Amino acid sequence: MKKMMIGSLVLIALAATLQSAAPQGDEVMTKENGTYIVNTTTLGKDVQGYVSTTPVKIYINKNKVEKVEFLKNQETPKYMAKVKKALLNAWDGLKVKDAATKKVDGVTGATFSSEAIKKNVQLGLEYYQKNK
Repeated sequence: MKKMMIGSLVLIALAATLQSAAPQGDEVMTKENGTYIVNTTTLGKDVQGYVSTTPVKIYINKNKVEKVEFLKNQETPKYMAKVKKALLNAWDGLKVKDAATKKVDGVTGATFSSEAIKKNVQLGLEYYQKNK
């Protein structure tokens, strides 16, 4: 019993050390090497595709979108592949204010997933503009 209690205390101390060593700050937006990275996992938690949420990471450097990265989701892979092909680079190279208002066509047959991705990008870009 005493060994188990000591072991538990060691694990608690280790967890506290790791937590304090973790980067602090905004869980939605981080900055690495001059590039802002907006993660819509929590921002777009209520934005549903056909099956699930469709979070993205948006990389922004010098107020321009470098790239949009699709994060793990539960959407049908076949349809997400179509969405990825059509939308992945739709915002690349645009100034943030232009990207935030750009009208991007969705993918026929993957309408819900397309709309969710577009909404996540819009939320992420709006968040960036308000919090940079």
